Amino acid sequence: MNLRLNSWLVLLVGLVLACLVYWPGLHGGFLFDDFPNIVDNEGVHLTSATIPDLARATLSSPASEFKRPMASLSFALNYLASGLEPFPMKLTNLLFHLINGILVFLVTRRLIPLANRSARTARYDIAAAVVATAWMLLPINLTSVLYVVQRMESMANVFVLAGLLGYIAGRQRMQEGRKGFAIVMVSVALGTVAGCLAKETAIMLPLYAFVVECFVFRFDRTTGQNGYDWRIAGTFIVVLVIPLIIGLVWLAPGLMHAGTWSTRDFGLASRLLSETRIVSGYIRWTLLPALGGLSFYHDDFLPSRGWLSPPTTLVCTIFLAILAGTAVWLRTRLPLVGLGIALYLACHLLTGTVLPLELIYEHRNYFASFGLMLAVVPLLCTPVRFDGKNFDSMPMARYVLLGALLVSWGAETFFTSHAWSTPLDLSRELASRGPNSPRAQYELGRTYIIYSHYDPQSPFVALTYPVLERAAALPNSSILPEQALIFMNARMHLPLRDNWWTSMTAKLQARSPTVQDDSSLLALVVCVRDGNCDLPENRMVAAFNAAIGHPTHSARVAAGFSDYLWNITEDQPRAIEMARDAVDRGSSEPAYRATLARMLLQSNDLSGAEEQIKALEKLNIAGSENELVKEVRKEWQAAASGHPAKQPSDTDQ
Repeated sequence: MNLRLNSWLVLLVGLVLACLVYWPGLHGGFLFDDFPNIVDNEGVHLTSATIPDLARATLSSPASEFKRPMASLSFALNYLASGLEPFPMKLTNLLFHLINGILVFLVTRRLIPLANRSARTARYDIAAAVVATAWMLLPINLTSVLYVVQRMESMANVFVLAGLLGYIAGRQRMQEGRKGFAIVMVSVALGTVAGCLAKETAIMLPLYAFVVECFVFRFDRTTGQNGYDWRIAGTFIVVLVIPLIIGLVWLAPGLMHAGTWSTRDFGLASRLLSETRIVSGYIRWTLLPALGGLSFYHDDFLPSRGWLSPPTTLVCTIFLAILAGTAVWLRTRLPLVGLGIALYLACHLLTGTVLPLELIYEHRNYFASFGLMLAVVPLLCTPVRFDGKNFDSMPMARYVLLGALLVSWGAETFFTSHAWSTPLDLSRELASRGPNSPRAQYELGRTYIIYSHYDPQSPFVALTYPVLERAAALPNSSILPEQALIFMNARMHLPLRDNWWTSMTAKLQARSPTVQDDSSLLALVVCVRDGNCDLPENRMVAAFNAAIGHPTHSARVAAGFSDYLWNITEDQPRAIEMARDAVDRGSSEPAYRATLARMLLQSNDLSGAEEQIKALEKLNIAGSENELVKEVRKEWQAAASGHPAKQPSDTDQ
């Protein structure tokens, strides 16, 4: 009884501490990708819980072609309960973090005695609670809590950790001579599938289970019997090896295509070299983060161009190779440390290798940091069992070091959380942490614009110009700063400087537009259409022509250009051309089909409109587009009978 009581009491203290350090940040606002995924995503703005509305919400995420339906549905339910208020959404994120903390405790409580090949003790259970506490307080995990959209990551890890816990429990039963193989299979399969409904990173669960098997269970049969359990080996062939081969074959053609990397300032080789520095740096960020050192934005990072460009690329590559070799060497000598290192490295095999993602994000360490805590914390609070022998030297020094680490992690998270408490405090803090980050500087300028309320007399207006103009001049800056300057002055009916337009168009010509670039152009279109901005048509058309001049431009930018051409310049033939382009590039998006159908109706092309409506009906999954299909079909019938059809509008796109 005392064994359980003490460890759960320590865990309870950890849960309370996590709530305290994160509480200030819960009062902050939305940030960056929160806007396209939640704030501006009408699909999650539920007003009722009908099946069609819920279905539409689950399929509304623009973050991934796999839609991440479970996470999107959770945002929609938050909206249904409390509207577009960030506090309840951030509080929900914190609850997921606490659930994950409990799961980390339960997983660690089983792993420590198994790795040490000994029975559970009170010290082991308390060590597991300290691991969970440390993990919940880590500064590197802050964005997975306070950055609302990264609920995708924390929710996915609920299923990953639960699946891993089930796998360990099932294997324990098998080694004790009891039935457990079904638990193993169900835990891995369900954990992976359910987790991927929140975010694709859950696909790593089979690899984590494989690592645990290699370091802890070692494919052994029932305790006392010699030989491998071939059922387990066969399981990993089915759930890990075969999917890995299929995935690589599926990804390989795209990875070798230059267009895949057109929106990045790095290619495949450069990415792989850069990630050696990044994955090495994450270790320092996790264990010894400098006060104020972690920043939300890392777009000022310079990718590696060769083994010695910069020289730290080769150094970090050697370091990671040694780290991996050390994990293997420790497999039988200090298995828990080896396991922790291996889990850390395994976690980064997805986001730190060949996928054409942005290079750095702190939330990618949400599970990886658990591996580091598993490797470090038990060494500091339990006797070390090395190569089958117990060592308990300098316990007081180890306890003091552990206490210092816990205090520093908690303090750093609290101070950063406090900076997240208001949008202005956060933008100023992140701008100071990233003086050469275009995004950090842009976000500060954007925040000043919001606080100005578009009043030319506001003191925030004078603060805005130097910040955004500096952001625009930084290397690898997007068009966001120029767009913000144009938008602000147009809203306040002030002159628009030619160099803003020239710079924006030049950037769009120089590289394929990113998601942020697309959003910037679309925001200008909406501003013009709503009558809030008077923007020169020749400048707008030139900017859009530069954007669509790249063969890899997105469906969104084509749809936005179509909207502008149809409603502002009234160039209907080209508007229809761009609407078709949007449909071709985003064939799974119902709004593009509906808009094209309405344009064709206005042009008296009934057969073309009918074709688009039929395609739209095929996208009406679970009734998610019932209203849209009904409206467009009704308009077609009106046009066929000689009545005018509805004019396409921005809500269709």
